[in-house]
Amino acid sequence: MKQFTWRMAITNSGFRKRLITGLILLAALFAFFPFFFQFIQQRQGIVLHDYLLSNIPAINVSVLLFICIWLTGLLIAIRAIRSPSIFINFFVVISFLSVFRIVTISSIALNPPEKLIVLADPLISTFYGKNFITKDLLFSGHTATLLLIYLCLEKKADRIIALSASVLVGVLVLVQHVHYTIDVIFAVPFAYLSWYLGLKLAGLKKNYIAQSRLSTQQ
Repeated sequence: MKQFTWRMAITNSGFRKRLITGLILLAALFAFFPFFFQFIQQRQGIVLHDYLLSNIPAINVSVLLFICIWLTGLLIAIRAIRSPSIFINFFVVISFLSVFRIVTISSIALNPPEKLIVLADPLISTFYGKNFITKDLLFSGHTATLLLIYLCLEKKADRIIALSASVLVGVLVLVQHVHYTIDVIFAVPFAYLSWYLGLKLAGLKKNYIAQSRLSTQQ
């Protein structure tokens, strides 16, 4: 199978339209995020009784969390630069995931878990506004994003790394009491749904993805 290169992608009108649409949507979401997160941080929600968290001591594992998140992010960035199919697919699915988080966080007002240790990401915090956000809970954005990276990557070794990182991050946000158990659990179906819908919108058929993975492994 002939590899889908950037030269082929740029000359494809469908790819260009999806790319421009994705850029506009993502830019609008990033502009909206600071206002949204500052709003949800001010409202009052409920504190869930979480059996698992009540039996886990809160430990600051921020450094390990950031290592997992940003190294996996670097991996998808490198692969996306080389592969337009990975680039456009991840570009679209992350927009779907962001919309889903806005809907779920808006619909269910939660206060953070007891004994929470704030996870202050110096880069992501620029999208949150002037205050650290602790009420963006249902569902875990960090866990879901790493699961999306796993779904979008093509090489088997890359997918193993991303899946391992997503599982580890899901555990670590619980150890730090940043999220409830239900937040991490719900990250799985929402990540898959975002990927599925994004796959349709990005115009990448499942059989193409499968063939592309085979070609990259050869």
